[in-house]
Amino acid sequence: MIDTIIFDLDGTLLNTLDDLTDSVNYVMEQYGLPKHTIAEIRGYVGNGAAKLIERAVPDGAGNPEYAKMLEMFREHYALHCEDKAAPYEGVIELLASLKESGYQLAIVSNKPDRAVKQLYRRYFMEYVHEAIGESDEVKKKPAPDMVYRALASLSADASRAVYVGDSEVDLQTAMNVPMPCISVTWGFRTKDQLLDAGAVEEKMIKNPQDLPLLLARLRQAE
Repeated sequence: MIDTIIFDLDGTLLNTLDDLTDSVNYVMEQYGLPKHTIAEIRGYVGNGAAKLIERAVPDGAGNPEYAKMLEMFREHYALHCEDKAAPYEGVIELLASLKESGYQLAIVSNKPDRAVKQLYRRYFMEYVHEAIGESDEVKKKPAPDMVYRALASLSADASRAVYVGDSEVDLQTAMNVPMPCISVTWGFRTKDQLLDAGAVEEKMIKNPQDLPLLLARLRQAE
């Protein structure tokens, strides 16, 4: 019986693209580099801050200023991660409904843990029991470590849990646990991109209100 749901954050619960783009472009501006569009940043996110900056700057991690650029991004984003971010329409209502129905909820994200905790406290603390971000203490996704830590915090079992995310990283994370993955199509990847990455169409949803219906079907199929 499914009783636990592990959520990705960016592109799943929160639309954070504007703030991420602004912080990347702040770094670009400080170094006299061309700025990036939101569409470009959409394609760069998913693997954490280090990979985001690697993809955004010339010569990537080989750039002699890469480490300074990454630290500048982290500092700027920590101060501005709440400027424009907002839950996707219907997400808060979904989380409230899931909590009321007795599900245990957690968030795991490759976003820096400091920012994850900030956003969790602002938007989700009333409904979600745990939120874990990127840090030196736990391997980032697609390694399953964040999920294992969240499950342990909830005293939950992976065999009774599902993962909800919007990217190929989320699909691989769920596979590595292993647990079923429900893919959302309102986030940072298109439906076709998700299908190409191995998503199952029967486990894809296009609106937050579709999740309880899919969970009910999965529970019936157990």
